Amino acid sequence: MAYSNGKCAVVTGAGSGIGRALALQLNSEGCALYLSDINEETLAETVSLLSNPGLQCDTQRLDVADREAVHGWAERIASERDSVDIVINNAGVGLAETVEEMSYENFDWMMGINFWGVVHGTKAFLPLLRQSDQGHLVNISSIFGVIAVPSQSAYNAAKFAVRGFTEALRQELQDSNVHVCCVHPGGIATNIARDSRGGNATAQERDAKFKQHTRTTAEGAAAQIINAIERRKKRLLIGNDAKIVSLITRLFPVRYPEMLKLNKLLDGM
Repeated sequence: MAYSNGKCAVVTGAGSGIGRALALQLNSEGCALYLSDINEETLAETVSLLSNPGLQCDTQRLDVADREAVHGWAERIASERDSVDIVINNAGVGLAETVEEMSYENFDWMMGINFWGVVHGTKAFLPLLRQSDQGHLVNISSIFGVIAVPSQSAYNAAKFAVRGFTEALRQELQDSNVHVCCVHPGGIATNIARDSRGGNATAQERDAKFKQHTRTTAEGAAAQIINAIERRKKRLLIGNDAKIVSLITRLFPVRYPEMLKLNKLLDGM
């Protein structure tokens, strides 16, 4: 029997990518779901793909940058059940602009979703996780929360912030019933580049360029995250690319940009 069988999970950004893959696998393993996404159409597509449609699956259109909306969602769930077992703060967006070119509007947009969205989801759902026999909080950072990349300053800022926030929280909750994991995916085949802001390339060009660097499917990433929940891992690097990059940064904390040729990584994005 799967670890998630009979449990209840909350997943943000469930309309595509890793969020959709998580929803499908958790549902297949017998887990009740509360799913959210800002795109109602893609969220409905996720629901239509569930292999166990008879299991509970509640959906909510949600902008995770909206603090009141996230807390309102958690309050609605709390009115329906005493606890949730798994919360995965997955929703995220991309932005490719240099610091000089980037507008404050785009910076705020990025931080609102990629960082504050994680904070909002964490704060809103911790009370429900506290009521579980064994709660699991998973916050999605990135390998870009380990290395800094030209034209990714805002994305780096958000993902480094998620890493620091989550690692501090993990220490605060180490003697509690809530297990905390920070996830650092490498190149995952999702639509994040296509749907990102910034840069001179078209959405199709960004998508094609990004997928040259993807090494892991969304389904593979989801399987590793669910396995990390079961094994109570504190940190998860997804993909050999993420593991190699993480090692290089530890060995060469100053020289890694030139060694990884990061100035060429996002040409044409």
